[in-house]
Amino acid sequence: MSSVTPQPETNAIVACTVSRDVQNFDLLIEDMETTMGESWGDLGFAEALAFFNQPEAEALEFIALAIDGNDEDNLVLMGEIISQAKSRDIKVILIAEDVTPASLHQLLRQGADEFVPYPLPEQELQAAIERVTTPAPGPQAAKPNPHQLQSGSAREGAVIVCQGLAGGSGSTTLAVNLAWELAELSEHDKPSVCLLDFDLQHGSVATYLDLPRREIVMEMLGQIDDMDAEMFGQALLSFQDKLQVLTAPSEMVPLDFFSAEDIERIVGMARSHFDFVVIDLPRTLVQWSESVLNMAHVYFALIELDMRSAQNALRMKRALQSEELPFEKLRFTLNRAPKFTDLSGKSRVKRMAESLGISIDLQLPDGGKPVTQCCDHGLPLAISAPKNPLRKEIAKLALSLHELGQQDVAAA
Repeated sequence: MSSVTPQPETNAIVACTVSRDVQNFDLLIEDMETTMGESWGDLGFAEALAFFNQPEAEALEFIALAIDGNDEDNLVLMGEIISQAKSRDIKVILIAEDVTPASLHQLLRQGADEFVPYPLPEQELQAAIERVTTPAPGPQAAKPNPHQLQSGSAREGAVIVCQGLAGGSGSTTLAVNLAWELAELSEHDKPSVCLLDFDLQHGSVATYLDLPRREIVMEMLGQIDDMDAEMFGQALLSFQDKLQVLTAPSEMVPLDFFSAEDIERIVGMARSHFDFVVIDLPRTLVQWSESVLNMAHVYFALIELDMRSAQNALRMKRALQSEELPFEKLRFTLNRAPKFTDLSGKSRVKRMAESLGISIDLQLPDGGKPVTQCCDHGLPLAISAPKNPLRKEIAKLALSLHELGQQDVAAA
């Protein structure tokens, strides 16, 4: 690791980590050494503010501000570091571990350019550095048209995964409505969104959006090795010219029809053309489940307040931990959660989380019969029942995801 001050003139410091103690972020040290060689240094929070005023700071291109839950009491100082960096045209990559979404939102609003979760996903820091150090395209740069996918697109969309841990827990309902809410977020700069139905046997995304199941989907899935942007684009269906959808195939096929490489290729293709890629997974764990988990920026695991959900959540926890997979990526989402006034229900939720040793990060209200009716009619809740409490909560979730970074969302 490089020191900030005693560097020879031929090796200017172009990047710095800023943290309470960089030794708490050993993976960050490794990635910085791999990416930056000897041209980086590390600073404490107070040291960073002083260093910005030194002549040596003129060569700085970016800082990696690394924080954890213990730093949330110093958000004012964090914000000042970001503001001072931005005033000197220094990019800021925010790296956070165990930090609440509200704190992340506050720091991103104050000017942080990129967000990367810690522990660092493989090559994610390098990708973030490339994004902040690459000059922005000119105002005449054309925005890729999702109806006519071009192989030269260079997006890196965020991957949002929904998986139900018990039958009827609402995974597809959340995936469909979240994708639609993301596509409808802003009138002026609407994010491009792709919804992928990976439940090859019982996928219902086509039903929930009243879309036909076409043979071309099966043809594309059978030729993934030869798939290019044109083939992928032809397999997509447009819902009201705002949301692009890859439906499940028309015929029921085995879940092991995909290989891990096939899944990575499909998701990678979608990420390169869309700001958000929402994936609806089957409940079954298969050989490519690990690939989806590793690629996911946000992974919603839907449960209900019943015994089967509790048992399945415990099985999932044991399965992932036994294989040393990133179980901490799962954001347990309680569907049909008790109302605010239901104190007994709230107590049951708390006991369930404690007994399973999990954190229930999101609670979705019971939308009642209108939810089923919207699904049967092939319309999102925002169109058919805009005042439904479930719709309102999903809209809030979409807004928080969008505000945490339009292309690389990793927290919610």
